[in-house]
Amino acid sequence: MNMKKLITVGVATLALAAFAPACMAAAKASKGEELFKTHCAICHPNGGNIINPKKPLDKKALAANNIKSAKDIVNNMRNPGPGMNKFDEKTIPDKEAKMIADYILKTFK
Repeated sequence: MNMKKLITVGVATLALAAFAPACMAAAKASKGEELFKTHCAICHPNGGNIINPKKPLDKKALAANNIKSAKDIVNNMRNPGPGMNKFDEKTIPDKEAKMIADYILKTFK
């Protein structure tokens, strides 16, 4: 392989290595969004709450209900209050529940 091709291959490899984490993060984010739309958006369109409008998914409202982290959101999914469906680990595995929680925290500010 001549030097020019070797440099081109090296630069391409470095570029892929640099962008791979961003692409993986984007895929994870879109998976969280997809899961949210599948399981949550019917009652929480655009981060609102059609069952209890006093409990939307924005950070201020979540904090007012002592929900401040992804773990808190998953706990609430597993043991919800009145009016919310319970999502056990069989329905939404922990990994997917965390993706939903991360999506909520990043999206509804």
